[in-house]
Amino acid sequence: MSKEEIIEKIRTTLAEEFEVDVELIQPDANLMQTLDLDSLDLVDMVVLIEKNFGFNVTGQDFAGIKTFGDFYKLITSRINL
Repeated sequence: MSKEEIIEKIRTTLAEEFEVDVELIQPDANLMQTLDLDSLDLVDMVVLIEKNFGFNVTGQDFAGIKTFGDFYKLITSRINL
């Protein structure tokens, strides 16, 4: 799977799970605000990552995540493209 395919999978998965327009999920957009996330939603996001990409993440992994671009970097770095 290419980096672009992974990003598209992330976008569509998040849009469906958190019921937002996929067009709002842009690299520079704020992840927490766009998806209107609270701490329980972050648990859902961890489960989504594990289910869709096959690796575990922790709260520390999210420490520097502000934008979708940051989130994409986290996922793609773990997949080792």
